Amino acid sequence: MIKILFADDHEMVRIGVSAYLSSQTDMEVIAEADDGGDAVRLALELRPDIILMDLVMKEMDGIEATRQIMEQWPEAKIIVVTSFIDDNKVYPALEAGAKSYMLKTSKASEIADAIRKTYRGESILEPEVTGKIMSKMREKQVDHLHDQLTDREMEILLLIAEGKTNQEIADELFIALKTVKVHVSNILGKLQVQDRTQAAIYAFKQDLV
Repeated sequence: MIKILFADDHEMVRIGVSAYLSSQTDMEVIAEADDGGDAVRLALELRPDIILMDLVMKEMDGIEATRQIMEQWPEAKIIVVTSFIDDNKVYPALEAGAKSYMLKTSKASEIADAIRKTYRGESILEPEVTGKIMSKMREKQVDHLHDQLTDREMEILLLIAEGKTNQEIADELFIALKTVKVHVSNILGKLQVQDRTQAAIYAFKQDLV
């Protein structure tokens, strides 16, 4: 039997979801909370298998409640169930330690399925949340591609951005033309660009010049 704590400040939501979950043969809602502070207290006192956490509540929000629970009980399995898909809700909630993120527009059966999977150790995210995370990862990757460059490669990238040819770069740095070509090839590979022009554009876009 999966024991569940449900935290949500809307009584009708708690009544409806709790009634459905309690009708499942493998689930039992053992407690409800209408505030994040109560959720923290009940979670640490009852140690439920799963905590369903709303994010927007009056006294203490679900993000802070999640953070406090995870700090004192790292093994807790918290599923966010909310109406919000904003960046300032999704990322903080997951960073605080929530294992899964569901929307209130989900079917009751989908939430029940997420409970079972999270209980087994899986992480269930709404497609919109997964999309946001992947997009954020791509942005982060692009923003930091130049961090992979060595000091010499960065130096050459800046000279490329100034419009210097390979020979001019070799002359200025007192290195062999062949060495410059190797560095340029490495720079293009690390920045994931096709040619020197794209490398120069990258440098300007990232305010490296």
